[in-house]
Amino acid sequence: MDTVCIKDLKKELKKEMDDSRFEHTLGVMYTCAALAMRYEYDLEKAMLAGLLHDCAKCMPNAKKLKMAEKHRLEISDLERKNPFMLHAKLGAFLAKKKYDVEDEEILDAIRWHTTGRPEMTLLDKIVYVADYIEPKRDKAPNLSEIRQKAFVDLDEALLKILEDTLGYLQDSSDHVDSMTKMTYDYYTKEHKEG
Repeated sequence: MDTVCIKDLKKELKKEMDDSRFEHTLGVMYTCAALAMRYEYDLEKAMLAGLLHDCAKCMPNAKKLKMAEKHRLEISDLERKNPFMLHAKLGAFLAKKKYDVEDEEILDAIRWHTTGRPEMTLLDKIVYVADYIEPKRDKAPNLSEIRQKAFVDLDEALLKILEDTLGYLQDSSDHVDSMTKMTYDYYTKEHKEG
């Protein structure tokens, strides 16, 4: 997992992603690096997780569903109706099978980067937050506040992102993954008790 590995992966992903997705991916990777430095986490692991977090995103939706079925990944009814939501699970699968990542912490961070989960690891939080605040993002509510918060209190930033995400998705309740709500409930409770 040295820098040559990351350099080679960048070249490979550039071929597989459209330009805007690749730019986003680099933004997430560099934001993961910044957050890793701030919270004294392994820089290489954070960068690798950030680089690979969307490695299945540009795959056509029908192919996502077919691949998930073929490899017997768990598919919820919501994901079956909205196969674009499978990119995190498939991303973790591809990171392991195609890109030879064996570190379970990295694979989990990729797997949970869209919904979060209760009891997230530091890397889970770094990738989740970085995906939301990377420099190319400009449409999310409270972005400036969350960007500042991310470097002061990662849990506060995480909770605010979950809150804003649920608020945004409330209008389209058929797109709310139950894990996002569970994660929000978990961190809301933890925040009140803390």
